[in-house]
Amino acid sequence: MTQAEYKKELEDLVLTVIHEGASDLHLVVGRHPTIRVSGELIPLVKKPLLTPEVTEGLIRELLTEEIFVKFKQDKEVDFSFSFGKEARFRGNGFFQKGTIAVALRLIPKKIKTLQELALPPVLEMFTKRKQGFFLVVGPVGQGKSTTLAAMIEMINRERAENIITIEDPIEYVFTPDRSIISQREVHFDTKDFQIALHACFREDIDIILIGEMRGLETISTAVTAAETGHMVFSTLHTNNASQTIDRIIDSFPPEQQDQIRVQLAGSLAGIFSQRLVPRISGGLVPAYELLINNNAVANLIRERRTHEIPMVIETGMELGMIDMNRSLAELVRAGEITAENAYLHSFNPRSLERMI
Repeated sequence: MTQAEYKKELEDLVLTVIHEGASDLHLVVGRHPTIRVSGELIPLVKKPLLTPEVTEGLIRELLTEEIFVKFKQDKEVDFSFSFGKEARFRGNGFFQKGTIAVALRLIPKKIKTLQELALPPVLEMFTKRKQGFFLVVGPVGQGKSTTLAAMIEMINRERAENIITIEDPIEYVFTPDRSIISQREVHFDTKDFQIALHACFREDIDIILIGEMRGLETISTAVTAAETGHMVFSTLHTNNASQTIDRIIDSFPPEQQDQIRVQLAGSLAGIFSQRLVPRISGGLVPAYELLINNNAVANLIRERRTHEIPMVIETGMELGMIDMNRSLAELVRAGEITAENAYLHSFNPRSLERMI
């Protein structure tokens, strides 16, 4: 195939993703190009099986020559890709069995509101805060970036703040409204998360969005930023609130853990865990857990009693907290999801059984 033919083939695949309402596109040698729709993988059987030459030709259309050379050396690469004004993708290229593979995640152009995403209105409370540390957690592909984008866009529309995002790669592209928004991509606009975060202290920043908490130094600087007058938003690949707190603390050497407990107890605003569950009528619907930090939660963090946090969430409804099992049970009662899928996404299926 010529370069023009690879470009045309990539356009066809991207348009298929858009028209079929898919979330992802996978290109793996020996397989048909495959899309993910509502959580299900669907091979595009009308397309020929991919060859090593074709996957390499397609990724060359996605990367600059400089980045492609580095990719061949490093064997993996994160990147973003814009398809005109129609779509934007977050991509990852990697090698498997000596051949190139590509995974593309569609990033919608329009940033949806919390209401459009079927997320709880209580999240709006965290967009109004001037200081603190707010995390959206969950496995890969559960909508964490989309939730944070909705919250940042709400701030952008309603308040004049100086906002900076540090991402690898940039996902949602914001259009400044009442706020100033600067978006920095690791490897292009800054060397790494740590350097960009330290620079925020000299840039008169109000709101910081960190695409993902990576490494001890990034976590430490983010907590410090939250303590010193910034509102910090980020994501972490953990399951729930208590596990998230333990993961943060355990990432530090033992001699520093008591100090980080004190810092986290004072700076944490909340932790939102979400799952996208298959909807009976088609598509996906979010189920979620929300921990709001208060004096009781802060004491549990300081006193190494994070295992008691699930109980605090269960009994904290009047304070705005949300229990995952209650969220799942309400979706089952509303006819949105099956009981089977509720059990699959529950942190405590035995407790859920009593609610359904």
